[in-house]
Formats: sequence, structure tokens, C-alpha cells
Amino acid sequence: MRFRDNPTLRLLCGAALISFAPVFVRLTPVSPNDSAFYRTLFGGLMLAVWVVAARTPVERRSGVALAALIAAGVLFAADLAAWHRSIWYVGPGLATLLGNFQVFLLAFVGILFYREKARWELLLAIPLAVVGLGLIVGFEWGTLDEQYRWGIIFGLLTAVFYAAYILSLRRARAESPAGSIVSDLMIVSFVSAGFLFAGSGLVGEGISLPDPRSAWLLAAYALVAQVVGWLLISGSLPHVPASRVGLILLLQPTLAFVWDVLIFERAFGTRELAGAALAIAAIGLGSRPRR
Repeated sequence: MRFRDNPTLRLLCGAALISFAPVFVRLTPVSPNDSAFYRTLFGGLMLAVWVVAARTPVERRSGVALAALIAAGVLFAADLAAWHRSIWYVGPGLATLLGNFQVFLLAFVGILFYREKARWELLLAIPLAVVGLGLIVGFEWGTLDEQYRWGIIFGLLTAVFYAAYILSLRRARAESPAGSIVSDLMIVSFVSAGFLFAGSGLVGEGISLPDPRSAWLLAAYALVAQVVGWLLISGSLPHVPASRVGLILLLQPTLAFVWDVLIFERAFGTRELAGAALAIAAIGLGSRPRR
């Protein structure tokens, strides 16, 4: 079977590709805000080229759909700003694990606002995730240095912003289901880039021009994470059984932790491995679809 005709294989490749996103962030010698800005800017430009080359029509969207896309762009900018800082403070593996705690927040939104039942899997997954995180970082908060504590806080904020981003994008797609996902992601990317640029000016940091090596790394980051990875995932989701999707997407935090150990020589022992395994299992359990 050809690659284009195998949605499961495309989903696997997409999850594997985006697992390299935190590696690019850590390898590129620019500030977390700069790497977030250039990811969304370069990604938006690449998606725009895709839209033009494929002659993808940019359909008119309702006011609600457009507002939801703009909100998604702002939330994605906040998500990247928090996640990139977490990557620098605690490493790619732990930062990505924390960001994937968004599955619990989405489950709570479903219970509170969509009248979904609280499943036993969720009730079991939350304490498992807490224990797993405790095994990785230690249970004594006061013994951690300040930067590491901020890294954990930023990682948890990533989960909050990521969950809100997914809900906003979902609302936009629901309001204009005929719209192209490529053009939707293009709009989100440009809104995110604009918000990150404006935010850097407000705090007095500004956006610096990267040197040639950094520019190539940032372009590769945008191509892998913002364009190819997410297009493979978004295009495959409707064609893969829901029970298999959650399991496959666990590749991202799992491989991110592996890359952290192999590339950045993250120190680990039996306790840390057990904690990572517990946290990943909890994420998988919490993301299991309803029957």
C-alpha cells in the first residue's frame, strides 16, 4: 500500500516528526520567544506557498469562525512562548510530557460544558500522571532550583494554552467545515507570528535577526513541526480509528524524552524512567475515546 493511501502510517510519521520540535528549540541559539516567532512566521509562509501552489481556495468564513481562528492564533502563540521556555529550563522530554497533560484539561471541559460522563480511565489517569511527574522531578518542591520550578510551571501553562487552542480550532472547523485545514493553519500561523512580534515589543525584548545557521535551523523547525508534521496528522485523523489515534500520538512525548536522553544526555535512573512511563501511560489512558 502506498504511503498516501495508508493513514495510519502517515499519522505515525507525523507524530514522529513533531517529536523533534523541542530538539530544534534547544539546538537553535536564539531566545524562546524568537524561536516561537520564526516557527510561526516561516510556517505561515510555507503554508501560504502550499495554498498558492495547490490552488487551494481560501473560502469565506463566518464571523464566528474567523474570530475562533484569531483566538486560536493568539492561544497558539501563548502555548509556544510557554513551551519554549519550559524546554530551556527542564529539557525537551519533561517539557513535552507536561504539555501533553492537555488531555486532562480537555476531558474536564467535556465533563463541565458538554455533559460528558467522568470515565474511570480519567479518574485513574490523573493520579497516575501526578505520581509519574513526582518520580521524574522529585516530590519535594522546595529542593528544586528556581529555574527548574519555573520550567515546570511553564510546562503546565503549555497544557492550558494548548487545550484552549485545540478548542478554538475545533470551533472554527465546526463553523466552517468546508474550509481547507491548510488555509486554517496558515491563518493561525500568521496571527501567532503577529502576536509574538507585538508581545516582544511590549516587554522590550524585540525580535532579533538570526545568523544564517540559526535561520536554517528555524526554517527546518517550521517545516518539520508547523507544516509537514501537523498536515500529516490533521489529514490522517478522520481516517484512523479513534482507539488507535491516542496510542499513536503518544509517540510524540515518548520520542521527545528519548531524544532528550540521547542528544542532550539527560541524566536518568530507574526512578525517572518509571516516572516517564507512568506519565505517558496516564496521558494515553486519559485520551482514550468514549465508547
